[in-house]
Amino acid sequence: MSEQFLIPGGDYSALDSYLKELDRHKILLVCGKHVSTLGIGAYFKDLPKRLPVQVVHFDGFSPNPKYEDIIKGVDLFRREQCDMIAAVGGGSGMDVAKCIKLYNGMDSSRLYLEQEIIANEIPFLAVPTTAGTGSEATRFAVIYYRGEKQSVAHISCIPTAVFFDPQLLATLPDYQKKSTMLDTLCHAVESFWSVNSTKESKALGADAIRKVFAHADGVLKGEADDYSGMFLASNIAGKAINITQTTAGHAMCYKLTSLYGIAHGHAAALCTRELFPHMIAHTADCIDPRGEEYLKETLAQLASAFSCQGPKEAAQKLDRFVTELGMEIPKPKEEDYAILRSSVNPVRLKNHPVRLDEARIDALYHKILSSSR
Repeated sequence: MSEQFLIPGGDYSALDSYLKELDRHKILLVCGKHVSTLGIGAYFKDLPKRLPVQVVHFDGFSPNPKYEDIIKGVDLFRREQCDMIAAVGGGSGMDVAKCIKLYNGMDSSRLYLEQEIIANEIPFLAVPTTAGTGSEATRFAVIYYRGEKQSVAHISCIPTAVFFDPQLLATLPDYQKKSTMLDTLCHAVESFWSVNSTKESKALGADAIRKVFAHADGVLKGEADDYSGMFLASNIAGKAINITQTTAGHAMCYKLTSLYGIAHGHAAALCTRELFPHMIAHTADCIDPRGEEYLKETLAQLASAFSCQGPKEAAQKLDRFVTELGMEIPKPKEEDYAILRSSVNPVRLKNHPVRLDEARIDALYHKILSSSR
């Protein structure tokens, strides 16, 4: 389990203490180009003045990281003889850093994606700048090879330490605050109803759901305590997804993101708010081996996490929450629906508790993108 630290008011002294104790001397800092405008950027810039630690920057990756980006990062880590990795950013930066860590001990003359992952002890520090992906708590990373999405997973890529600076959320535009909190909420909901759910994942999911609703208004109003609460919600939801993996909501949202240029959490929320009532109406099509009655009980427990009397009320609350945040619905062309339904990864659907075939996926996309809501 990762060590976790909360940085109050931008006081990074705990981070200094952590690095002193770790006794590493050259950090590969994986970050976006905007990091220089943040307090954490200034921290790493001045770090060599305080401690015998050098910082090597790597920002040569795209928002949807490519395999070639990872190769550059691994080569830089080796060439500079780094002994630690730090990631500052959202999901993309975390995914890049995870893959650099995983691939560092592997054979560079062969395609890393085709090799068995070998665990290593490289320390990995994560400083998330958004409260949404929960990537700092999961064993998963997503990269693209020849235009195709590749899922990478291994327990050793979970960061060994995580620092949360609530003030980093203050730098986000409102749209990103809304989208990332919705990503957290969707992670929590999907982990709850996944066929891989456990007692632990449900407890984590319920906790994250309550925290999202408790802190959403404060985050949008710029309250520091609510920033901390939303970071915690995101991290907890990430831990839940680490157990269960995502379901149809995420499988269906990726093409919405690329086709219409909307944020990941925005797209996930549009999908999940339609999947929720669909599942309530189709429990007879349950594919969870624990059976339909178990699914009905799960949906009732999920409603309780939403502080609602029943699943239908909870689905309405989710719908209202997304609507009141002002998350716009993209305007599709008729030919878009064929692209969307063919984009869904059937592997992800195996985690979803209710059977979805191509016709149902198509019908759901029509509801998701309906302007007559």
